[in-house]
Amino acid sequence: MLEGSCIMVLPTQLQANDSARTFEAFVDQWFIDKEHYLQDLLGLIARNAGRDNEVDEVQCKGLIDRVIRHYGQYFEANARIIVDNVFLVLMPTWFSSFERAYLWMGGFRPGLAYRLVINNVLDLSEEQSWRMNTLMAEIKEEEKEITDEFDKVQEVMATPTMLELLRHGGRMRNGAGHNMELLVDQLKSALGALAECADFLRMKTGIMLMEILKSGQSIRFLAAAMQLQLRLRRWGMMRDAEIQTNMFETRPS
Repeated sequence: MLEGSCIMVLPTQLQANDSARTFEAFVDQWFIDKEHYLQDLLGLIARNAGRDNEVDEVQCKGLIDRVIRHYGQYFEANARIIVDNVFLVLMPTWFSSFERAYLWMGGFRPGLAYRLVINNVLDLSEEQSWRMNTLMAEIKEEEKEITDEFDKVQEVMATPTMLELLRHGGRMRNGAGHNMELLVDQLKSALGALAECADFLRMKTGIMLMEILKSGQSIRFLAAAMQLQLRLRRWGMMRDAEIQTNMFETRPS
């Protein structure tokens, strides 16, 4: 699945429910918390500037642990939404349209973490570079496996029977409703498993990268990741607000 691609779903599957609204509120607060963690990371980077590899290990590791827990909270909450409505996870209403254009299986591609390290951690040793490249070759292969499985599910959803179901809002004629409900449940189960695998791969990638990096390097990597997420969110929210304003202003009176 490519960034920004869409998945065909029943209209009823994208209707927000209480759990979705609760998760949207969680995400809003999660990004507010992220701003605070970013300031902590940038402050620690500034205090250790010019000290080469002599960083405050205790402070670094303590902050790294807190940031990892911050991301863990998101994955735990996301796992509950996957069970409740996987279609919303794959087309998340809590992200702006700009953010959604960069998503893969409801989140960022794991390979993005590698690019953030390469662009922001410029003091990798030869051994670290080799381990990084080896890890990312494995991650890309796992990304491809998940994408290939997702494409198979998409093919099922594009069959004439499923298209007929979509045209009738999830209701089939000639008494086929029960069988179609069963098929939709099977598709939801398959998509849920893939979404869980994608989240696991994202977590695995981040943890294994930081096992390769030193504490000071991990701080720079985490700061770069948070800056990117917050920048995309700000741009996306501004862009969506402008679109809404323009639509309102051009609406016939």
